[in-house]
Amino acid sequence: MSACGCTGNNLRPVDEAIEELLGRIPALPPVERVALGDALGRVLAEPLRAPFAVPAWDNSAMDGYALRAADLPAGGGSLPLAGRIPAGDGAQQVLAAGHAVRIFTGAPLPPGADSVVAQEQCRVEEGRVWLPAVSGGEHVRRCGEELAAGAPVLAAGQRLRAQELGLLASFGVARVAVYRRLRVGLLSSGNELREPGEPLQPGQIYNANRYSLAALLTGLGLEVHDYEIMADELAASRDALSLAASEWDLLITSGGVSVGEEDHLKQAIRELGQLHLWRLAIQPGKPLAFGEVGGKPWLGLPGNPAAALITALVVARPFLLRAQGCREVMAQPLRLPAGFAWPRANPRRQYLRARLEQHGGQQRVCLHPQQGSAMLASACWADGLAVVEVGQTLAPGEAVDYLPFSALLG
Repeated sequence: MSACGCTGNNLRPVDEAIEELLGRIPALPPVERVALGDALGRVLAEPLRAPFAVPAWDNSAMDGYALRAADLPAGGGSLPLAGRIPAGDGAQQVLAAGHAVRIFTGAPLPPGADSVVAQEQCRVEEGRVWLPAVSGGEHVRRCGEELAAGAPVLAAGQRLRAQELGLLASFGVARVAVYRRLRVGLLSSGNELREPGEPLQPGQIYNANRYSLAALLTGLGLEVHDYEIMADELAASRDALSLAASEWDLLITSGGVSVGEEDHLKQAIRELGQLHLWRLAIQPGKPLAFGEVGGKPWLGLPGNPAAALITALVVARPFLLRAQGCREVMAQPLRLPAGFAWPRANPRRQYLRARLEQHGGQQRVCLHPQQGSAMLASACWADGLAVVEVGQTLAPGEAVDYLPFSALLG
């Protein structure tokens, strides 16, 4: 058991908290080989070098006619046709001097040819083709032009997107080494919480966090196990956390980490393990906490739905991606003109629900009028988050950092 130095009124800066989390990454999950079709969103565990050159041979970049450029007069001219080469043919026969051959996109250039002329620039008449003047090498994809054999292609720690899967397939890779999905136990805390579909009694609310956080975590490539709602009792919190830590790689809770008398999670963490940090200089989401239970990392997110979502995207996301083996984990903000005024400096960094709108022919970052930490409707309206730094004021038109949800939700 231990206590963290998180008491008092000092708030941890957001960047410092993220750095601490990244410094406490547990051992990476084991490596497994999965079918290429099942690898979307998984993290590559081994680097890949090109097993052969790409393209593997000189080939045509379009449908047309292949020839030796030197065989054509300076002003263009007519050459006899010596056959046709569709994609998939071997093109073993040397192109006879002074001839052209019909060729299709992707088909290998026959030995001797060095150029291709697009078919729409040519005329075919009685076994001959008229071609305009051509420079050597036109419309030819050279062997190794994209990648030389043995060149680095993908690095370990890269999250596989559609384009990486296509590239792996182009090399004939059928199974790929990836890290096993990080297995997360997700717990919600609060006696007031009920599930959608259940009737609400006075003072009760539906559990929005269970669904928004489970969807976010799944989108980040994690395997999520959702537990029953924890009662606001120390013993119940202790039992639920202890069980989850015995079954999963990492624990994430929502609620129960503020300063109220019914917020028992921090004490349960202290009794079961360690509390490393609590309370950040962030708005919304100040009560965020981080520690460990039975050697398993624990992230305690705020209970308010918008605060839980935003802290999960800003603070938890880099930790969760790095814990899965990802190298690049920090979303890069765009620097854009503000479409709003922020006249009062704040002692906490603000993450404001915002979207891009056109004003006077210029794209600006505009805020939703409701920024309460419980309000998810504004997050649905928004396309991202405007970031106002500690102590910063803004006038309309001044530059502000903007984090698109598209950079945060995957």
